[in-house]
Amino acid sequence: MRTRIKELRARYNLTQEDLAKKVGVRRETILYLEKGKYNPSLKLAHDVARVLKTTIDNLFIFENQEDRINEMRGRKNGGDV
Repeated sequence: MRTRIKELRARYNLTQEDLAKKVGVRRETILYLEKGKYNPSLKLAHDVARVLKTTIDNLFIFENQEDRINEMRGRKNGGDV
């Protein structure tokens, strides 16, 4: 799993500590989320997405999602998929 947490945090000038406080977790939890080493509960995923003004689907990218996105890009670019 990949996430866009770091990218979106930067957009809103939030540190890991800032985001952690807003969602009620420790900074290390945000660190592990960003590195894809922690699968959040649905509530935490929702809370992080809400603070970062996005959807859960846009925030967390799972491998099969990434494969589908790349496949669709290949088709749009005239690739043989």
